[in-house]
Amino acid sequence: MAVIGKRNKLSIVRESAPGLYLDGGELGEILLPGRYIPRDLKQGDKLDVFIYLDSEDRLVATTETPLATVGEFAYLEVVSVNDRVGAFLDWGLSKDLLLPFSEHDRPVRPGQRVIVAVYLDSTTRRIVASTRLGRHLSHDTPSYAEGQPVNLLITGQTPLGYAAIVENAHRGLLYRDNLSAPLDVGQKTKGFVRAVKPNGKIDLRLDASGYKRVLPLQVQIVSALERNGGILDVDDASSPEVIRATFGVSKGAFKDALGALYKSRRIRFLKPGVELLDNSEWTPGKQKND
Repeated sequence: MAVIGKRNKLSIVRESAPGLYLDGGELGEILLPGRYIPRDLKQGDKLDVFIYLDSEDRLVATTETPLATVGEFAYLEVVSVNDRVGAFLDWGLSKDLLLPFSEHDRPVRPGQRVIVAVYLDSTTRRIVASTRLGRHLSHDTPSYAEGQPVNLLITGQTPLGYAAIVENAHRGLLYRDNLSAPLDVGQKTKGFVRAVKPNGKIDLRLDASGYKRVLPLQVQIVSALERNGGILDVDDASSPEVIRATFGVSKGAFKDALGALYKSRRIRFLKPGVELLDNSEWTPGKQKND
């Protein structure tokens, strides 16, 4: 059966003047207007289409790709505002997406970009948007594992860092000290779960934890020390901005690498700065007592 607000692979039932009618299962036949029919269509092909209601509330199909489907979150531009119904957003289709006034958490204006949830109104079957994100996020306890890779959408800044939506389902937080560069609202990126707290909040990081990030950075730090006569002014007390400018990594990653080098007796802390120690038997990732 075809699903409204999602991409579907549907069979052709018949051809008519307006276009092709596709088999929507329990939803009945769904029109794919002629302007969307692929030129290389062959007999027996199933078409990959997106299903929604047109301006006359009729089910239609399109081969256009929306910027978000039902159940997803996106950063969309406000095209216009209608004083009676709400704002309209550009979501990549010829028909704009409605953001009803009842789903505004604050007024919006044309040209502004907003983070929205895309959902299906159960009464009208229309696809609409909402900036009241909490209504559309999962309230179940997250089951992510530490270190699990996840998809993120950056939704805004906080005093501690950046808020993000994790896998179109949960809220998460990227701490500023663990970032190698500023992020942009609306940015989509890959991340990793740092921890899931008992209250359900998710701490995130953009780089992989453990040896995947620490080993290459240890080598980078030692190389920098060797080039600089064995002394560096940067240490675990340096600001995140200085560490980013010097090594291009977050403060958290830098501290982990320094800690590993210290435990393997490759460096010592000068307070401020670090000094390279003579340890010809040193191997990245190997502790002195391993």
